[in-house]
Amino acid sequence: MELQTHGARKYPTSALLRSSAGLGWSTISAELRAHGVSESPVVVPQHVELCLAVAGNSNGLVRRSGAGQRQEFIPTTGAICLAPIGVGDNTTAITAPIPETMHLYLPTTLFRRLSDDFNLPGAPAHSIRYVAGIQDAVIDQIVLSILSEMTNESATGRMYVDTASLMLAARIIQGYCDSGSCTLAAPAVHRLDHARLRRVLDYISAHVADEITVAELARVACLSAFHFARMFTLAMGIPPHRYVSRLRLENAMAEIAAGRLSLAEVALNARFSSQASFTRAFRRATGMTPAEYRLRRRGNSARILSASRWPQLQIDRNTTGIRSQARS
Repeated sequence: MELQTHGARKYPTSALLRSSAGLGWSTISAELRAHGVSESPVVVPQHVELCLAVAGNSNGLVRRSGAGQRQEFIPTTGAICLAPIGVGDNTTAITAPIPETMHLYLPTTLFRRLSDDFNLPGAPAHSIRYVAGIQDAVIDQIVLSILSEMTNESATGRMYVDTASLMLAARIIQGYCDSGSCTLAAPAVHRLDHARLRRVLDYISAHVADEITVAELARVACLSAFHFARMFTLAMGIPPHRYVSRLRLENAMAEIAAGRLSLAEVALNARFSSQASFTRAFRRATGMTPAEYRLRRRGNSARILSASRWPQLQIDRNTTGIRSQARS
């Protein structure tokens, strides 16, 4: 089930440019907003909120109050704000337009999934520091990758966002946990051995047409989701979502070439929300649209068929000629 956000209530005068609504994300929710000069009403966060200025404005100021603090910073590109769950007096005033800001909402359940990997306090999502105007290259990279997935849907978008949200929560815990006790614990299993990896690959092969989650694959491997994502990448050289994406692309290409399914059905089998999203992703991967690929394959098949018949046609003509001469 998708997360419900308070973006519309907290930022009523902003323009919603993009949203993760309808993409089926369950571990995080995202909104890209354009803010004008405004002041937000008091809204108690139900999730950890992270804001990142994707396209900032060095000529303005943002003033925040919450958790007994008053903060002021220049919203330059890359500036980050964090707000933990339950900050009752949280308000934001913006003095100059900010063209693009990503708002991410991370639920308590996401931080609980990391409880086996970190020495977490009892309520980790409430222990995040209330900070503003920070710069963090790791967070910036993860947030921009989530924005890219929100903008250009892929065959394994949900799977990728599941992993990215875990990595984002882990980074927040490591760098911005109030208790100071949120340190990475040593994993119970340090590597994805051959037997575990084989089970995971077999599971993916059997369920490639289904919705696969990192949590499911981690259970098959008997690892936490956080460590599984890292161990799989070390073992295979690519993250889990890219491995699954390659298999789905291969299956889609085979279905297109076979010509028995419509392109809309192929898109659905590849786990896309729409044929348009599938077409964009297919073109990025292959350099051509699914329709162009189908036409090319049909053209190749026709040429192969023509070439295979050509010698027989020559023989028939020669035979006919011989017979004609015999009759004459």
